Amino acid sequence: GVCWGADITKEDRNYKRGLDCLSSGHGRTWEYPQVYMILEGYSARVIRELYTHIGGSPTRLQASTRYINYQKGFPYVTPPTIAGNEEAKAIYDHAMEEILTAMQKLEAMELPREDVGMLLPLGMESKVVLRTNLRNLVDMSHQRLCTRAYWEFRQLMNDMKTELSNYSEEWKFLTENYFQPKCEVTGFCTETKCCGRKP
Repeated sequence: GVCWGADITKEDRNYKRGLDCLSSGHGRTWEYPQVYMILEGYSARVIRELYTHIGGSPTRLQASTRYINYQKGFPYVTPPTIAGNEEAKAIYDHAMEEILTAMQKLEAMELPREDVGMLLPLGMESKVVLRTNLRNLVDMSHQRLCTRAYWEFRQLMNDMKTELSNYSEEWKFLTENYFQPKCEVTGFCTETKCCGRKP
């Protein structure tokens, strides 16, 4: 890329200059590394939370509940606290079956699929195509790797971190050094209800 007043023909110098921009906190340069990913297997609830981090150039395209046929069922996320409790899991699974049955009956009445889809729960799995950048991901990691963050978003953030670190050595360096909870950045906790990791 462009670096005003500098020779950008030497790859090794460009790499060092990039590292210097990172360590100096020159965040505008962080907006150039673009990331495209498909996220699936996460609940509609956590995808809604993801949208709170959309700003500037990041954008997304989510699977539409208006056009997808859920008549044969819909996959859904079961929270670990429910999955680990046999009685709770039976109640949870039964509720999902009841929703599906109601949807099938309403569609049999020839009601529009987009109206029937209003029954779909936040726990149903969704699929989203996301385009974002390094700056957005680093900022997101500060919020969502915190132990106070919603459990599924912590899982999603850790999954993103793993996949990006597997993509290349450069991304591995970035995720290991910049994707961290905010207390690791500030040296103290800014949350009202601190987990105790930092003072």
